[in-house]
This record gives sequence, C-alpha cells and structure tokens, in this order.
Amino acid sequence: MSGYHNPLAGSDDVADWVLEGDGAVTFPLGRMRLESTRDPAQGQAANVVYWCPVEAPDGVAISWDFWPVHEPGLCILFFAATGHDGRDLFDPRLPARTGEYEQYHHGSLDAYHVSYFRRRWEDERALHTCNLRKSHGFHLVASGADPLPDVADARGPYRIRLTIAAGAVTFSINDVESFRWVDDGSVGGPPLGPGRIGFRQMAPMVAEYANLSIEPL
Repeated sequence: MSGYHNPLAGSDDVADWVLEGDGAVTFPLGRMRLESTRDPAQGQAANVVYWCPVEAPDGVAISWDFWPVHEPGLCILFFAATGHDGRDLFDPRLPARTGEYEQYHHGSLDAYHVSYFRRRWEDERALHTCNLRKSHGFHLVASGADPLPDVADARGPYRIRLTIAAGAVTFSINDVESFRWVDDGSVGGPPLGPGRIGFRQMAPMVAEYANLSIEPL
C-alpha cells in the first residue's frame, strides 16, 4: 500500500464506503458530517458505523481532522478489523451488522477500537478519557486523557492520529499523546494485523471528518 488520502469533501469521496445502521452522510461545510437518522431513545439501534473500503496493512499511521458538532454522544475508530477465520470484513457469509455495539465486540469480527469524545453518559462527561479495546471480546487494554473540549468550546479542526505496527498502538490528538500500548498477545489472542477502519458514532452525536490519511510507517 502506497498510502490512502481522502479529503472527505463530497459525496464522490465516499461513494464506495459502507454504512451500517441508519444514518445520514452530508457535506454542508465541505467536510463529511455523520449522524444517525434514528431517535436516540432506540438505544444501540440508533448507532452507526461507516467503513472505509480500503484494507490498511500492519505498520500504518491513520490520521484525520475532527470537529464535534452536537453532543451528547461518543465517537469510535475501529481499526485492524477483519472477519473471523481470516474472512474479509465484508464477506457476505458473515452475519449482517446494523450498528448495535454488541455485533462489533462480540460478533463475527476481530478489531481494535478506540473511543474518544466520550460524552454520551454522565460518568463519561465527568472525566474525559480515550479508551482502547480489543475484540473479539470487550477487553479494555489502555486508557488515557482526552484533550478535546466540549462542543460549546470546540473550534477545530482537531488532528487525530493513531499508529499501529506489530501490535504497538499510539493515539494522539493535536500531538498530545493520550496512550501508548503494546499488544503482547496475553489478552484476546495474538496481536491483530492488517484490516479495515471505520468511524462509529453513538446517537445523538453529530461530528465532522476531513483529510483522512492512511500512510505506511
């Protein structure tokens, strides 16, 4: 892979992306706005995941610009995501996924996922952290501070950067490192390698994304 760069500036930029759950993808300010079209009272059924179609190899830096627009809510990046037994994430033999969280951490895929801008519940709003989990399973493997302000004080863009190489994961926002973790295989099986990335949001979160980059290290 020589690198993947996507400005996320219009519908043509995401023509081959895959949306799971009921959501709207718009570009009112020339950047990708993602939101659920369901009532948040429907709980997990109201949440969405939007998958980038390219498979990222092991040993990459993934970065993007982020703007929080409406809260409460929560944002996640899935990465190194594959179907069980080495299947492609979009293998039609895998059960359909529709945005409910359990389908992603105890379903038919393996992945890491980092949650940030965690503002959905009162305890998340009281202490802002970024959490890294490994699935299959719901293994919390690392946590660090989240420097993102609430929507009322957010200006953006905030450059978010994640690197993964041979099980070593780092996560930072505007060059402020939140956590660094090395997967030694003792939790949830061997370290994960190549796989796809996807943006997840918990309703009623509305957020915007631009300038996605996947670069080999």
